[in-house]
Amino acid sequence: MSDFKINAGTLYIVATPIGNLGDITARALAVLTQVDVIACEDTRHTQKLLSAFAIKNKTLSMHDHNERQRQDYIAQLLQEGQSIALVSDAGTPLISDPGFHLVRHCRSLGLPISPLPGACAAIAALSVAGLPTDRFSFEGFLPSKSGARQSTLLALADEPRTMVFYDAPRRAIDTIKDIVSTMGRERYIVIARELTKTFETIYSDTAENLVTWLEEDANQLKGEMVLIIEGYKAKPDEISAEVINTLTLLLAEMKPKKACAIVAEIYKVKKNALYEIALSLKV
Repeated sequence: MSDFKINAGTLYIVATPIGNLGDITARALAVLTQVDVIACEDTRHTQKLLSAFAIKNKTLSMHDHNERQRQDYIAQLLQEGQSIALVSDAGTPLISDPGFHLVRHCRSLGLPISPLPGACAAIAALSVAGLPTDRFSFEGFLPSKSGARQSTLLALADEPRTMVFYDAPRRAIDTIKDIVSTMGRERYIVIARELTKTFETIYSDTAENLVTWLEEDANQLKGEMVLIIEGYKAKPDEISAEVINTLTLLLAEMKPKKACAIVAEIYKVKKNALYEIALSLKV
């Protein structure tokens, strides 16, 4: 990529390694070398990456606490023709990392933005999880407090898609216990910890068994973790909360027989089972 040339006045969104430096792309190195400024989540952290590849370039801090203040300045530099690379501490910027406000602001001004694909912990973990990937949802970081975390998990209890989260391993035991209480002890989970690093661990089991595994091995409570939860699978003849909610809304507008017929057609469930629920809701 030695002949790759960047474009003036362009904001480059540059993915960087999540652990193994060998995962940096040739184009990422070319851009980081040639841009006028590198906007970093943490300049000290990024400097280690730049030093590893003998890149000497200007850096500018841009993190969650100053992004709104920096966006006008960075946009001005771009309008003046300077090129800028945005990097996070690891992985793809904006994926649970700073950059959303900056990118939205630059797009509103019609400034050119170019992505440089690369490492992303969520996608890397999903690729080895052995869970369905045709439909999945990325939910970002789980709340640190148990009450908020339980509320988040409970709201997703009937989600049929594979769910991908980031979480801190130090609270992994509490998180898995919350999954047991909100989604059930048999819910299948994959933990992908320290991906691409020396102590990479990818482990899967039911929520109940994972609690035991984590309690028996304190080493699994260190580093960085991606948590992947299997989507909800309805048991035969089981009526999900989503179906009941839809039925409840329709019952407010029409007779039970018609409401049950509509819901049965939408969700492919038995009308008789719905009718019994409808009668109980009408009481």
